[in-house]
Amino acid sequence: MSTPTSSAVEIESESSFSLKDFLSSFMLGELFKGLALTGKYAFRSKITLEYPEEKTPLSPRFRGLHALRRYENGEERCIACKLCEAICPAMAITIESEIRADGSRRTTRYDIDLNKCIFCGFCEESCPVDSIVETSILEYHGESRSDLYFTKDMLLAVGDRYEAQIAAARAADAKYR
Repeated sequence: MSTPTSSAVEIESESSFSLKDFLSSFMLGELFKGLALTGKYAFRSKITLEYPEEKTPLSPRFRGLHALRRYENGEERCIACKLCEAICPAMAITIESEIRADGSRRTTRYDIDLNKCIFCGFCEESCPVDSIVETSILEYHGESRSDLYFTKDMLLAVGDRYEAQIAAARAADAKYR
């Protein structure tokens, strides 16, 4: 006669009938535990926000809509070094430049395709003159793909409109850079 192995004994004990398991499933214990948990949270104050009227606070380093900045004298900051174009992992930035009469180089075309952009902030970090920045603007949309293709003039307009906000955010973040 052979003796049962330990694995056969374990299988037998796992499949054996337990009166305790039968009663707990018959009395619907799990159902009442779930209902108790639901009831516990049903009467607490809600934390849902009504979005357009109530807004959550944004991180000071939030990366939103891009903007091109100008110097105080009105001249655009971008020197067409093309570092932002080179570092962009999504290849969302396109720059063309030319040399001006005074020997300095400036952009003739600076486009960002926000459909491709992953808002990583590499363009902002690579810029040696703080020309391209990501603002804290998150409420923008496009009804077609072409609406999210920002040209140089559009980016400069965003920068001009929000320059005070951009400068304040850059000053607050300066000690961490």
